[in-house]
Amino acid sequence: MERVRDEPLTIGRFARMCRLSVKQLRHYDELGLLPPDRVDPSTGYRYYAPARVRDALTVALLRDLDVPLQVIAELLAAGDEERTRLLRAERDRIAARIARDTERLAVLDRLAEGPAPAYEVEVVDDPALRLAVVRGRCDPDEVGARTRECITALLGALGRSAVGWVPPLHGLYPLDLEDGMTIAAGARTDEDVPGTVATTLPAGPAATTLHTGPYEQLPLAYHALQAWIHEQGLTARGPAREDYLVSPGEAEPHELLTRLTIPIDPTRQDTP
Repeated sequence: MERVRDEPLTIGRFARMCRLSVKQLRHYDELGLLPPDRVDPSTGYRYYAPARVRDALTVALLRDLDVPLQVIAELLAAGDEERTRLLRAERDRIAARIARDTERLAVLDRLAEGPAPAYEVEVVDDPALRLAVVRGRCDPDEVGARTRECITALLGALGRSAVGWVPPLHGLYPLDLEDGMTIAAGARTDEDVPGTVATTLPAGPAATTLHTGPYEQLPLAYHALQAWIHEQGLTARGPAREDYLVSPGEAEPHELLTRLTIPIDPTRQDTP
């Protein structure tokens, strides 16, 4: 086998070796991600060491995956062990994004099949709930991630205090989604839990329905519940509450069970 020579490559030869374009390599240089090893001061020609091929392929692949420039720069500057750690972290982040996108595609498939799936709605006398809650602020597209953070913090606080609490866990959300909104994760307990805030949800009438399936498909349940409230001439009151009856770790995504409850004003409103 012919031995690969170590002398620097012109940008054209280096681009061919990496299966990239010269334009891409110049762009990566402008971004500060992949500068050439040498630039001829008289001609301005760029030269690259053959060993830089791995860096070039890494940059191209990560840019295609929309990895932030700062992360790519950290990867290129890291040693082998740290680079492996960062690459695996990005792999996990991208895998999570793909999973979310897959669930969103499933929602589109369900909508494309025709009318939204039917949900049975009932009115219940919701009892008062005293909850230990952890709150967080987020924008609408951050709800899932921030909810997971709140639940993790809540479980940590419950574990450290060793207080008794009654499953399931609950999620609390405003009726109207907006930037900077406050959400919360809560657990039912009569004791004060350090690191949480004691919150009591008042008793009263509420409309409720059950959702079976991934959390990404919960908007279908919200739509069905809000549409039913509107059709009945009732007024919704916040917060909306999600009760995680069967949660991740207990079942596959399509088997998750979530009760969605929205308090209502029992007085029917006149509808046009």
